[in-house]
Amino acid sequence: MTPTIHLNERIAVIGGGQMARALIGGWIAAGLNPGQIVVADPAQAQLDWFREHFPNVACETDNALAAAGAKIWLLAVKPQLLAPVATALKTLAQSQRPLVISIVAGIHATNIVRWLGPTTLIRTMPNRPAFVGAGITALHATPEVPALAREVATKLLAAVGSVVWVEHEQQLDLVTAISGSGPAYFFLLMEALETAAIARGLAPNIARELVLQTANGAAKLALQSLDDPATLRAQVTSKGGTTAAAVAVFEEAQLGKIVDRAVEAAAQRSVLLAREFGDVDP
Repeated sequence: MTPTIHLNERIAVIGGGQMARALIGGWIAAGLNPGQIVVADPAQAQLDWFREHFPNVACETDNALAAAGAKIWLLAVKPQLLAPVATALKTLAQSQRPLVISIVAGIHATNIVRWLGPTTLIRTMPNRPAFVGAGITALHATPEVPALAREVATKLLAAVGSVVWVEHEQQLDLVTAISGSGPAYFFLLMEALETAAIARGLAPNIARELVLQTANGAAKLALQSLDDPATLRAQVTSKGGTTAAAVAVFEEAQLGKIVDRAVEAAAQRSVLLAREFGDVDP
């Protein structure tokens, strides 16, 4: 159940992309007054979308105008844009000292603080299912971040799904590889199952329905069960049966090792991107 959001603070959302849309929609659905929200984006098309779907949310093309007077800033720009955006807001950040929540992938806290100056900062990594309120977001904050700030960030991100806190910032690179990129892995398997079903004579609409509902049901079963995935798999896999025949093929192809390599590749790419964009000299 999505927690109700009761906040009196003005929230500035810097960047009006897809995740900002998802979050703002989640906040409003959770009871936050849209009049407390202002979104900034230089692209009029982005702001026009907000004007159409959330007419009571204020829109600005100027980041500083949006952030002025806001006690909470959500940084939601592309990684390569964060350095100039944050640097331009440094004077305002130092005078207002807002709670800054970053959903920008890969940019480490040390760089954000370098550009904004000392501030209360929480880094987060949401994922795409947030668009339908079924996301999972990992959050990280340094020990000096007050409990109240953590509570506010938790409420705001829980509006679009579940939340977890990680102890070490470096773990966000692994989070990116697991839950940030993870939906694509499941979509890839779903795509392959659909293709295999169609190739063997099932109508595309039937193949799609079977795959989608199977994926949905398996996820629900795993969420509601006390058993781990290995146990659940064993419960479906009768010795000598059809599932066992398919699982044997996966095991022969060393699916576990393939997944491990894929996760490592994604995590290392997250590290490299952090270095690339974090080293930007605005």
